[in-house]
Amino acid sequence: MKRWLLWLPLVLFAALALMFIGRLRQPDDGLIVSKMVGKPLPEFTLPQAASDRPPLASSEFARGRPRLLNIFASWCVPCAAEAPQLEALAAAGVPIDGIAIRDAREDVDAFLKRWGNPYRHIGLDARSQVQIALGSSGVPETFLIDGQGRILHQHIGDIRADDVPGLIAKWKAAQ
Repeated sequence: MKRWLLWLPLVLFAALALMFIGRLRQPDDGLIVSKMVGKPLPEFTLPQAASDRPPLASSEFARGRPRLLNIFASWCVPCAAEAPQLEALAAAGVPIDGIAIRDAREDVDAFLKRWGNPYRHIGLDARSQVQIALGSSGVPETFLIDGQGRILHQHIGDIRADDVPGLIAKWKAAQ
């Protein structure tokens, strides 16, 4: 009986090691979903981020019509990749506003000139304060906001071509 007790710590260690290894091998979701979905948009007023678009304030989202809020940056490669899809959404009649994160107006202007400008308003969130308040974990991210300023949906990552019909359907359902 005493011999078996000598092996007990080794057996327990092996069992724990197998549990840890098994957990490490499971794929991680990696998506950080905002806790703000279903809640009112935080109040903010941002300065103008692009020379040819007005600045952005949260009050714009409580004017009775749902719209998308796209979080982007001129230095973000996936943001450039999603530009054609944002143009397609805008062409389908979906109003889109943008927040440029940790950017400069000249860089935002160059980005929009190169990749297109589907935005109605663009605010500059130089220190990511609004981004953090929204519960956004990175760029790009897009939120669907209803006509009363409540966050209905969060799209994490770049919008791909196959995401466009679903976003249009969600926008139409919010009207």
